[in-house]
Amino acid sequence: MKKLHLLLAAFLLSLSVLAGCNAANESEEPNTQNQETTENVEAAFPVTVTDALGEEVTIEEEPKQIVSLIPSNTEIAFELGLGDKVVGVTDFDNYPEEVTSIEKIGGMDFNVEKIISLQPDLVLAHASGAHNSEEGLNQLKNAGIPVFVVEDATSFEQVYKTIETIGTLTGAKDEAATVVEEMKAKVADIKAKASEIAEADQKSVFVEVDPTLYTTGKGTFMDEMLMIINAKNIIEEEGWPQVSEEAVIEKNPDVIITTYGYYTPDAVEQVLSRDGWQDVSAIQTKSVYDVNSDKVTRSGPRLVEGVEELAKAIYPDVFANE
Repeated sequence: MKKLHLLLAAFLLSLSVLAGCNAANESEEPNTQNQETTENVEAAFPVTVTDALGEEVTIEEEPKQIVSLIPSNTEIAFELGLGDKVVGVTDFDNYPEEVTSIEKIGGMDFNVEKIISLQPDLVLAHASGAHNSEEGLNQLKNAGIPVFVVEDATSFEQVYKTIETIGTLTGAKDEAATVVEEMKAKVADIKAKASEIAEADQKSVFVEVDPTLYTTGKGTFMDEMLMIINAKNIIEEEGWPQVSEEAVIEKNPDVIITTYGYYTPDAVEQVLSRDGWQDVSAIQTKSVYDVNSDKVTRSGPRLVEGVEELAKAIYPDVFANE
């Protein structure tokens, strides 16, 4: 009988040990999954991407401190949830509001010493100013700071690509994909609504970039925006040409859009009161509107807001409730 009791005790002890092993194995499984998740995040770096100058830029680890050399890059970074990592911006940055409290590094002629002192592990430059600031960018590179020159986007598709590229460089690929998807969806909605405008009702538009009659032509964001909302740009030249008053009067636009009201008081009133323009359709119907310059020129997420603003100005009856 005593021997039987000993065998029973041994059997119960073995069951207890097995149960403990199983519990230990179960408790280890989540740790293994967490380890795999961490490894997947780490696997995103190093990453190598070719920039706008054709140079391969390698980012070894996820950036923790970023300096932006142009407002559009800053806006993209904030939209991707990277605002707390942006440690330096230009004197021209004004959106979002948080940038007012971030260290300023200068304008077109940025302060190299200031940037180095901020110890960034990524500097986001821009092709529009890269050639004029080549020496400064080289000094940053020689200091061991990764510098990526972002493409000078002139279309929505290029902006989408820029957002995705910055997402890749900063470990925010998923956030970038979401932002691009949302932008595309909003543009599609606007296009769908604009498709209801009959060709006979489509407005001709003159965009006045500044009072000296610089305007926006083919291959620019604003020209693409006008096409999205089924409006007709009266300018057929490429880029940003300067035109004469006679040329605008001859084209007789239905609507005039200004983009300089933020620095010129009463911009709309100045256009409406111009000598010799009284027979222009836009003047007769008082269809002159000022729009936010940043929203229609900066190559970032707010371009969609720019399309909406133009749509409401040019076709208020169609887009009033947008």
